[in-house]
Amino acid sequence: MGKGRGPGVTGFTVRPATVADAAGVSAVYAHHVLHGFGTFEEAPPTAEDIVERMGAVEARSLPWRVAENTDGRILGYAYAGAFRTRAAYRYTAETSVYVADGLQGQGIGRALLASVIEACEAAGVRQLLAVIGGSENAGSIALHAAFGFEPVGTLRNVGFKAGRWVDVVMMQKGL
Repeated sequence: MGKGRGPGVTGFTVRPATVADAAGVSAVYAHHVLHGFGTFEEAPPTAEDIVERMGAVEARSLPWRVAENTDGRILGYAYAGAFRTRAAYRYTAETSVYVADGLQGQGIGRALLASVIEACEAAGVRQLLAVIGGSENAGSIALHAAFGFEPVGTLRNVGFKAGRWVDVVMMQKGL
């Protein structure tokens, strides 16, 4: 699908995820679950859990992408999931982007999000939302802003993780 390069990354390809990627996706996500506020999950999901989540995304004809290096290592992933389950929200999706620890700022997240946006446009999605954990999550906020997402609000102290209250920043992009 797409190719990219960045400092410290010899090259990577962005492609649709398959169930064979679940362990790699789970490994990338586990770091964020255990060490960050980008997700409000507190226990890392298993590869089997990831397969189930991939199926839910696929069932809605929404994209799930992985960035893979030339050795087959999953460097990051992104997907668009249902924003809400009610039928009237069917043209709105929520984006999620996760890059392996230590590889942020190398174009991986940018390539993943670009691919997800393109696929959402092709699928007829009209609105994309980014629900960003932590108002101090400057990397994710900047990434989404670079693609035209605009801040539409902050939900103050709605998450409690690692012994502290955490905000959620809402950003939106019309397609």
